[in-house]
Amino acid sequence: MVFISETAKNKLISIMKKEGIYKNISFIRFGVKNSGCSGMSYQLTFEKEKNEEDNLFKDKNIMILIDKDSMPYLKGTILKYSDGLNGKGFYFKNPNSKHTCGCGKSFSF
Repeated sequence: MVFISETAKNKLISIMKKEGIYKNISFIRFGVKNSGCSGMSYQLTFEKEKNEEDNLFKDKNIMILIDKDSMPYLKGTILKYSDGLNGKGFYFKNPNSKHTCGCGKSFSF
C-alpha cells in the first residue's frame, strides 16, 4: 500500500487542472529507477491506462499505479508536498530507504 498526503493530493489536482488534463488522466504512477546520487530515484507521472502487471491502489480518491519492479521499494511510502520557505515540492517519505540524498530525490535500499 502507498499513500498521498492531503497537500500532495491538492497539488496533483491543481497541476492536472492547470495542464488541462484533469478529465483525461485516470492514474498517478509512482516508480523507481536506477539513477541519482544515492543509487535509485523516484518517478512520478500521470497515466491514462493501467498496464497488466501494475499494482493498483486508491488513496484520497486518487488512483495510484506501481509497476511490479518498483513495488518492493515503495511499500508504505507516502507522497508529500511542501511549498514553504524550504519547500521541496513533491517528495517521497519512504520507510524502506536506508539512505536518502540531501535533496530527497534519490535513495538506497
